[in-house]
Amino acid sequence: MRNIGFISTRIHGTDGVSLEIKKWREVLERLGYECFFMAGKLDTPEEKSFLVEEAFFEHPEILEIQKICFTRRERPEEVTKKILLLKDKLKNSIAEFFKKFDIDLLICENALSIPMNIPLGLALTEFIAETGVPTIAHHHDFSWERNRFLVNCVSDYLTMAFPPDLPSIKHVVINSLASQQLSHRRGISNFIIPNVLNYSKPPSPPDEYSRDLREKVGLKKEDLFILQPTRIVPRKWIERAVELVYYLELSNPKLIISHASGDEGDEYKLKIQEYAEKMGVELVMIERMIGPKREIKPNGEKIYTIDDVYKEADLITYPSGYEGFGNAFLEAVYFKKPIVVNRYSIYVVDIEPKGFETIVIDGFVSEKIVEKVKYLLSNPEKLKEMTEKNYLLAKKYFSYEVLEKKLKMIIETFN
Repeated sequence: MRNIGFISTRIHGTDGVSLEIKKWREVLERLGYECFFMAGKLDTPEEKSFLVEEAFFEHPEILEIQKICFTRRERPEEVTKKILLLKDKLKNSIAEFFKKFDIDLLICENALSIPMNIPLGLALTEFIAETGVPTIAHHHDFSWERNRFLVNCVSDYLTMAFPPDLPSIKHVVINSLASQQLSHRRGISNFIIPNVLNYSKPPSPPDEYSRDLREKVGLKKEDLFILQPTRIVPRKWIERAVELVYYLELSNPKLIISHASGDEGDEYKLKIQEYAEKMGVELVMIERMIGPKREIKPNGEKIYTIDDVYKEADLITYPSGYEGFGNAFLEAVYFKKPIVVNRYSIYVVDIEPKGFETIVIDGFVSEKIVEKVKYLLSNPEKLKEMTEKNYLLAKKYFSYEVLEKKLKMIIETFN
């Protein structure tokens, strides 16, 4: 077993699933495996990539199917035909991907978890059932965790493929609550592998390239750089971050947001902009300034990495109401930044008990929280002590070494 094939709807950019794929790839490659990639959008090495446009959840035909499937209770016959037609096409593509790269082990990244692309999930399920290929289904989200999937006309497909219960599949979830729900709802045993970062390789210090970022976002040298390192979607509860900036009574109140709204529309983004305007807080959205690597475009525009942004930040806000795990939490700890975090369920169960020191809110921003932020930011020694402690804890519980140990154990069960 040497060649591993990753299949997802998208392996591109800085979304949580794509980031975790890159981490798994790094660990698997240092274990001696070759990794190859199939998705509808890719930024992986060309010689190891297999692009199938219909696999992308924003492909026009997939969006058309989604709109009907998750707004009504009865499924039109023509929609069933379209789903099955695309399923067959995608299954053929999967077979071609396997043949081209001689795949020994399949890793499905969220494609058998959340129904963003029903034909792809069905195609993968049929292919795995027919070939018995050793498969790791890596689940980041499930349909029952999202209200937008509750009303649907595809419950038969959801039961069949999201996720499927097949003998050659080992299921991996990213938190203990998802593990319990998968066992309870589907009777499927599973492994827990949390999101990770490479804490054995500390971040490099800020350099000249990123030093002008503060100026680019409209901050002066003495201003606080407060970063909300997430997409603009309702479950991120960005209102709380806006309120924190307001209560801090800054001379230049800005909240820097690193990611766009993504696949959940712009309604929440408009609402947040309106709310921030009423509070006198400027939202600075910098998603167009961030890319997978540093570059200067022909027009002179500078592109920064998300690492550059973290290095320049003074404070991270992470007031989410719900998270599958919490990549931004791990990143804030990695870059040794103080973090204001809401006690979302997974944080309470899987992260908080490890002993991390954070600025915790419980659903709302209180005066006590504001005072704690001010205290920490004006006491660099205490701040350093706290962030160093958090780094060591993360290295113990959420490192590449933890991932390597767990992946080796799972892969060995196929032999």
